[in-house]
Amino acid sequence: MLDLGYKSRPASRAARFHLLSSARRQSPLLNVDQSFPNQTPASFCCNNIKMSIEASATMEIETVPSEPKPESNPLPPKPKFEPLKAHEMSDGRVQFRKVSVPPHRYSPLKKYWMDIYTPIYEQMKIDIRMNLKARKVELKTRQDTPDISNLQKCADFVQAFMLGFDVPDAIALLRLDELYVESFEIKDVKTLRGEHLSRAIGRLSGKGGKTKFAIENATKTRIVIADTKIHILGSFANIKIARDSLCSLILGSPAGKVYSKLRQVSARLAERF
Repeated sequence: MLDLGYKSRPASRAARFHLLSSARRQSPLLNVDQSFPNQTPASFCCNNIKMSIEASATMEIETVPSEPKPESNPLPPKPKFEPLKAHEMSDGRVQFRKVSVPPHRYSPLKKYWMDIYTPIYEQMKIDIRMNLKARKVELKTRQDTPDISNLQKCADFVQAFMLGFDVPDAIALLRLDELYVESFEIKDVKTLRGEHLSRAIGRLSGKGGKTKFAIENATKTRIVIADTKIHILGSFANIKIARDSLCSLILGSPAGKVYSKLRQVSARLAERF
């Protein structure tokens, strides 16, 4: 064979192992087996970690007290503002309410004018006057009015009086917040004409007003029956109970059946409260 200038690769496995072992002896890297003949590589690593832990345990750590940070500028105190008055809430504008006076309530208004005027002017701090030409009661805020809602309360009070409620009953609208006035007509429940309508009105009031008073006492409301219109003054839940009883009477239920139902409802209300 011709010599081409290079050695052929040894084919046997023993020859390749011999070359690798000779290359390891000539390499300058540290051999774990030569330096530590009695230790395996795993035990060698564990010993190194143990030595580093012992060195760190014997090391003294000097703690330097941290300097206190300079405090930032404290916030200014929270401002305290006085509550706005009624004329300040509306940008100084005076607010008005007008309540119309029906013809049949003109004489009672003259009779009970001072009973209406005193709580509105002295307690609610609202100006009130009667416009004789327009036949309207006019209400107006003033500078010492404590709350802007007093104007609407006074308007509701005057309106309740115009609907036919007594002054002691209507004045509760000034003192309590959760009182409302609801109005409806008999024809809204059932269309009745002639004698049928008259009998329905008679069932609502009862003999001497007995049925109406029984519903008022059971539901803690006040009821005004003005011809075919019915007005109820009370809280939302009580108005609903009274309205259901009145609707049952309009539809033709006898008074005894309505009484028994009212007893159950009033007992349920007593348990709730």
